[in-house]
This record gives sequence, structure tokens and C-alpha cells, in this order.
Amino acid sequence: MDEDVLAEELRRSIGELVRAVRAVDTMPPGEAAILGFLDRDGPLTTADLARLRGVTHQSAAKSVKDLSADGLVHSERHPDDGRKFLLRLTDAGRSRLQRERTSRAGALGTAIRETFDSDERRRLGESVALLSRLTAHLTGD
Repeated sequence: MDEDVLAEELRRSIGELVRAVRAVDTMPPGEAAILGFLDRDGPLTTADLARLRGVTHQSAAKSVKDLSADGLVHSERHPDDGRKFLLRLTDAGRSRLQRERTSRAGALGTAIRETFDSDERRRLGESVALLSRLTAHLTGD
């Protein structure tokens, strides 16, 4: 198969998979993404979150406001620039994120068990390693 055709099929298929898995989410995707960034990267500013998500500052600020109101994140003055605020994940935010991740993994795990036989599951596992290498190449990690 031509690499460009493979690339397009892979892009489409992974996009559909991600959307299908996110269908079980109980919170807006932007809010879940912010919780994920704060969990993986530690404290960030709203501007950092907007850049990471590829959205406007206003869009990120609205999500941050909603998450703060729900007690899932809290802000504190930036130690190097008192005009900025760093956002941190609260224990409630970490718990909510873990529930979202568990729900996604559960839905995906069920689909894997119901769709693939043991050999296909093994091959899928091998494919995960390949996809991880591809991601690392694209992100420069």
C-alpha cells in the first residue's frame, strides 16, 4: 500500500476511534483535555493551556472558569510573574479525570474483547508499540 494512502487511512481511522471512545465522556472534551494537561504537565497558565489545546485564550479561560467553579482546578499566583496565575489540578479534579480515563479504557477494553480473537488482540498490542514510535517521531520525543 502506498505510504500516503496508508497515512490518510490511519489518520481517518484513529480520528474515528478517538471520537468513538470519547462518546462515553461525561464532561466536555475541552475540560477533560485541560485536566489531562494539568495532570501530565503540572501547573500551567491559561495561556499555556490555550496553546497546548490549539484554541483561543478566551475559549481556554471559559473552560478554566467552569473547572474552577466545580472545584476541579485552583489557581495561585505565578512565582515568577505576579500578573499571571498558575492552574493546578485539585484532588477532586484528579479523581474526575481518573473516572473519565477509566470509563474510556473500559469502553475500549470491552470493544477489544468483543471484536478480536486472541491472535488479533496480540497483533493489536504490537500495533500499539508501532503507533507509539510513530507518535514519538512526530512529536520529536
